[in-house]
Amino acid sequence: MTTVGFVGALFLVLFLSLVGLVTWKESAFPWQDLRAGIMGFARVMPLMLAAFCVAALLTRLVPHDTLIRWLGEDSGWRGIGVATLAGLLTPGGPFIQFPIVATLYERGVAVGPLAAYLSAWALVGVHRLVMLEVPLLGWKFSVCRFGLSFLFPPVIGWLTHWAWHRWFDGRMS
Repeated sequence: MTTVGFVGALFLVLFLSLVGLVTWKESAFPWQDLRAGIMGFARVMPLMLAAFCVAALLTRLVPHDTLIRWLGEDSGWRGIGVATLAGLLTPGGPFIQFPIVATLYERGVAVGPLAAYLSAWALVGVHRLVMLEVPLLGWKFSVCRFGLSFLFPPVIGWLTHWAWHRWFDGRMS
């Protein structure tokens, strides 16, 4: 069973258990809650579809050998640095980022740069710093947090690379 299949099966069991529990507790089937969940899914699906398509199209603009040279298995610290910088500068939420990372992963980008990219995006995105953090929390706090958080994505990228090869022998699946 693939990871997606396993996680899907877990969520199906969780879903059915929750439906059963709510139905038992409320003595009624939770139609309204299911409708709200379906509507939320319907709102997010076009964004997810667009994000996967954009990610696939963007990776077509960069030749595969260039992508692998800069972010592949042998890219080392350069790949981790480039990915960290890209993560710092890339705006967007998880519905955009994870399709991009999934597409890059499928194209052969190494796990170290991918982990550095996601960590930089999540910890120190410049767009959040400029638009939210400095205006709401002030420049002193923001500079201190940004400066310290900036140290972690490369370390996370390197540790992910190390653990991947140590624990999983570098196998993708």
